[in-house]
Amino acid sequence: MHASIVMTVLASDRPGLVSTLSETIAAHGGSWQESRMARLAGQFAGILRVECPAGQADGLLGALKELESEGIAVQARLEAAAPAGPRESMTLDVVGNDRPGIIRALSAAIAAAGGNVEDLATSLESAPMSGHPIFHATGRVSLPGGGDPAALIAAIENLGPDLSVSVAADR
Repeated sequence: MHASIVMTVLASDRPGLVSTLSETIAAHGGSWQESRMARLAGQFAGILRVECPAGQADGLLGALKELESEGIAVQARLEAAAPAGPRESMTLDVVGNDRPGIIRALSAAIAAAGGNVEDLATSLESAPMSGHPIFHATGRVSLPGGGDPAALIAAIENLGPDLSVSVAADR
């Protein structure tokens, strides 16, 4: 029987950081399943899920905590498998003028439409002619079975006339 562990990792970026993390995981019989990693403002930031033999999970959690002495902050949790009802997953793409609070408003609109953010990447890009900042969000949102994608689009478009929204069902 295997245990899944979900974690976040934050440290000053440096060569060998991912190697140290992967060696710690492997030393406890762990297998790196999926991850997202980025360098943000000189910091390494990562989220990942690993599996390990259930009997080694506590040891792995302890070893991850010990990485703090090397300047690697890890928050790790055993994954709790919650039974979920049927959900429909959709790809989301939103582009518009940047403004303070846009993520707060976008996430509130998604939640109000019954959506759950499963994956989201945001960036600021320069407008081609004027150079002013353009907000761009791409990701995956799920709606409960029978949810209305049109309601999700309308909720986001109601945030302002400058937002371009596209939602496509994942196949």
